[in-house]
Amino acid sequence: MSLRAGDPAEIGGYPLEARLGSGGMGTVFLARTGSGRPIAIKLIHPQFAADDEFRTRFRQEVAAARQVSGAFTAAVVDAAPEAEQPWMATTYIQGHTLTRRIATKGPLSGAELRRLAIGLAEALRDIHRVGVVHRDLKPSNVVLSPEGPRVIDFGISRAVDQQTLTITGRVIGTPPFMSPEQLQAPRDVGPRSDVFSLGTLLAYSATGHGPFDAESPYIAAYQVVHREPSLEDVPVALRTVVEACLAKEPNGRPSADELLVLLRDLPADLGQIDARGAGAGRTRDMVTEHHFATPATPAPATPATPVTPVTPVTPVTPVTPTITPAAHETRSADTPIGGRLRRRSRPVFAAAVAVAVAAIGGGVAALTAGGFGGNSGGDKGNSLAVQGAALPDGFKPWHETVPGGRPDVPDELRCIAHGDALFCGGGSVIATRIRARDGSRVWTAKSPGVPVNGMHLVGATDDTVLGYRFAAENAPQDPPSEVVALDANTGRELWSVPSGAQSTAVTGRTQDAIVTGSVVVTVDASNSRFEARDAHSGHVTWTSSFPAGTQCAPVPVGPQLVAMCATNAEVNAFAVRHPALYPVDRASGALGRPIEVNGRAVPMGVANGRLVLLQVHMEGTDPAGYDGVTRVDPASRKVTYSRLAKTYAGTPGMADSTAYVSGQTGLVTALDPATGRKKWSRQTGVEGAAGPVAGAGALYFSSATGRVVALSPDDGKPLWTTNPQVDDLTGQQGASPRVTLAGRAVIVAAAKNTLFAFDAQKPPKSG
Repeated sequence: MSLRAGDPAEIGGYPLEARLGSGGMGTVFLARTGSGRPIAIKLIHPQFAADDEFRTRFRQEVAAARQVSGAFTAAVVDAAPEAEQPWMATTYIQGHTLTRRIATKGPLSGAELRRLAIGLAEALRDIHRVGVVHRDLKPSNVVLSPEGPRVIDFGISRAVDQQTLTITGRVIGTPPFMSPEQLQAPRDVGPRSDVFSLGTLLAYSATGHGPFDAESPYIAAYQVVHREPSLEDVPVALRTVVEACLAKEPNGRPSADELLVLLRDLPADLGQIDARGAGAGRTRDMVTEHHFATPATPAPATPATPVTPVTPVTPVTPVTPTITPAAHETRSADTPIGGRLRRRSRPVFAAAVAVAVAAIGGGVAALTAGGFGGNSGGDKGNSLAVQGAALPDGFKPWHETVPGGRPDVPDELRCIAHGDALFCGGGSVIATRIRARDGSRVWTAKSPGVPVNGMHLVGATDDTVLGYRFAAENAPQDPPSEVVALDANTGRELWSVPSGAQSTAVTGRTQDAIVTGSVVVTVDASNSRFEARDAHSGHVTWTSSFPAGTQCAPVPVGPQLVAMCATNAEVNAFAVRHPALYPVDRASGALGRPIEVNGRAVPMGVANGRLVLLQVHMEGTDPAGYDGVTRVDPASRKVTYSRLAKTYAGTPGMADSTAYVSGQTGLVTALDPATGRKKWSRQTGVEGAAGPVAGAGALYFSSATGRVVALSPDDGKPLWTTNPQVDDLTGQQGASPRVTLAGRAVIVAAAKNTLFAFDAQKPPKSG
């Protein structure tokens, strides 16, 4: 992709030619040496330059990459880890990543598969011989060059005799390709952890899916630690070697040298058919997190596009959590709520969960989030401030942290304002009531189970708050996930119901339940029907079965409700390309005639009474941004399509009948949903921002760090920007808006359950 406004013309004296990709920690550029040799330069984002831990990690990456520069890696050409804005230049490797190769052409077989296996084993041998452990061997870190496979990105590698950096307590890696010891005891990771990762990578290369694949990174992590791998589709000759690599205990695995001998003894043509005659399996979308940007390295003619997060998340899992009672400020934390008292647990794979809750950069899909406006608050959802709005009585700026039921998981909350009451939830917090004026907590209901990223507060009515609860691993009798209704005044549990979870696969948004008026509509645990209940009493008002052979999610269209449905085959393949919209009678739940929609689409909101969806641009099996707008009028059944002038990658949002896409590097673009035309585009300093929320004459976007930018709705002109409030990753895409307005008060939800508030007319000074 071409350089953008604001990009440097050169780095370290090397003139830049194009962008190769961008992630949460840095941007990778194509450049040239004085002799014309192409190189790839990773330039670290400026906000991390003052982070001592980050600089230490980057120096470590440079040192590791220098040590292993050889035939199977990208050699370091130059680096300046101590520069004001650190950077590293490596040889440019022409070719596609293994991820893209399999996504576009399917699994490898025969001699091609054998060459890949041997080449990667040789790469590990060379890496380990110089005393380095890679620790993030995965398909997106393997480039298939004309000369053979190359291993890239040593961003979280370390020397064998080095202590793992744990200053912020992060466990870093990619769960489906991590070893059990990396998930459980990161300090004990050695070279044979890379051998385990290579085993998962070879299984993925041969079949198109990993041996521990799951619809959630949490479940994948659990399976890595506790379950046997799924290798039925791996060719028999290779399967024996892969099984040895995937031994749970490091000492049970071969070394890289031993692995190389085993692979060289394999037949020249491994074949593609397993012992049962079954063909290789399909490719599955992976939901992962990593710490550094992973530069995709395509040929200049086909640069990588950052992946837009429309990734399915399904919290159906045998891993079920314990419940911690809601804690009222006048109630003992051990007092049972709703008559349910359970012990909290700390599961074996707690570290695995922490790996994947933040978002990711570098062209890897991130978990999607939220519904319209970031919550499903129904008719009173996310209160929008207007010009001249007042502050809550007695308001003063505040900054608070809400403890959740899982201290080992850094959550993010989402909030809804109702007058002076602020209701927030997400992760291991079912819901909490906070006073908007000073941030003091009235009550908190916690869930110590494994949370699903992107599932936040369901919504609220005048007297009821609804959130999600996840069961604990030691409570298999409990539903894996539930919608829980709490009394808005006391936090007392009113009722709960098991919840299905296919909405993300169908709509690209995690919205398995919505509040509409005084009714909550959920999906039943078997993903077969909608259930409507009075939000406060839990009384069932109607049920409505899904059309035969489909799975559906509820989508609000102003005061109306539609069901967005897709066939079981498309949902199971994570490839919804022909969704249908069914108008839902709010009184009876009866479904009207289907309205067909062409292409993969994500519902965004309502403009002029029409449902607006953004069309997802696909590159092979990978989503790569948005290239069109679809408008659906449920009354007339009319569907209109408009193409966008280009593909926009980033986090989508909608406010005041305008659609927005906020790019990972801070570029915000406003789009007219009626025509698809660009209204304006503005570069901001807030990377990985989600939004917008409209009110008080501004549009608000915020990142996981709590950094906020206010833009003019008319032309996108920046009105003000704040400093970060939390040390966290900024590369998240697809998140729901983090800002809530209570009159003129701006309330921001940041990482690690952090909430803070300030006056929109007196934002914190930036500098």
